[in-house]
Amino acid sequence: MAGSEVEGRNVTQPRRRVFANWRMAVACCAAILASVPNARAEEISVTQWGQSLYGAPFAVGLEKDFFKQAGIDITGIIGSGGGGTTVRNILASPTAYGEVAFAAAIAAAQQGLDLVVVNVGTRTIAESTLVTMPNSDIRSLEDLIGKKVAITSPKSSSELIFIMELNQKNIPVSKVTRIAAGGYPAALTMLEQGAVSAAGLIEPLSIIRASRYRTVIAARDILPPMTTSFGITTRAFAKEHPDKLRAILAGRRAAVDAIYADPDAAAEILVKSWNFDPAVAKVAVQNMIGPKMWSRGEFDRVELDRAANSLSLIGELKTSIDWKSLVDESYLPKDLQGKM
Repeated sequence: MAGSEVEGRNVTQPRRRVFANWRMAVACCAAILASVPNARAEEISVTQWGQSLYGAPFAVGLEKDFFKQAGIDITGIIGSGGGGTTVRNILASPTAYGEVAFAAAIAAAQQGLDLVVVNVGTRTIAESTLVTMPNSDIRSLEDLIGKKVAITSPKSSSELIFIMELNQKNIPVSKVTRIAAGGYPAALTMLEQGAVSAAGLIEPLSIIRASRYRTVIAARDILPPMTTSFGITTRAFAKEHPDKLRAILAGRRAAVDAIYADPDAAAEILVKSWNFDPAVAKVAVQNMIGPKMWSRGEFDRVELDRAANSLSLIGELKTSIDWKSLVDESYLPKDLQGKM
């Protein structure tokens, strides 16, 4: 017994000391982490991140530390196929801010979801085209009657723009079947496999794959400028973290200014951040400078109403939008407020 007791003490006491030291180390780590401000990663959501030019200001802002300079350390971007998926990502995120297609934001608001619009993201459809295979007999929108067309997702910009194009040509929406592919690359795969007759496409994919498809119609040829994406958040997040929102919008505004000031430098950042081909990135960014794709954040009532009217025409908007209750300009830089 004595030998066992001695043996037990010799084994147990060191273990107790190790356990005590481990607990002390954990406590020290917790204390250090607690003392570091903004230790938690700040991630936001941006529709079609890395696939389209919608998120270019965030890529530039991250690279140039504009967000840090404005007071928030954004460490990551959550991408999605667009539409309602992006809205859900935003509303579920601890840092509940992101950019989403106009139609998806309006649909979510109509469903009673807790959101408020705090900035305009993009305000042109110049990057959007509808493409088919080179050997296809589809030559016009009229040729798509009775056919299937791939969009990214319901309520997405790709669906809204396509429906507006149909309306512009007086083609009933019901005459063409829309298939949700889940994203632009997936839509093109469906096209190549013959599952659809045409697919919506945006830059830079339209530049990257220019030799593989034939353009049926370019949106810029038949549609005027209009709001195409919003920055949204929850009312709860806006109330609890107004400074974070102001920092995000200030950083984004600085990034947009930087893109217009030096498009080639912005293209180089997209090459680095998104692995774009250098020549493709340069052309894609330059193509969007003229139509001023990226808003600095301010609201243009004419372009808002133009986009809303398009939703009304296709039956997606049953009542007028109360912009005053949906939009809150107060988080924008002061000189961008009062545009409503």
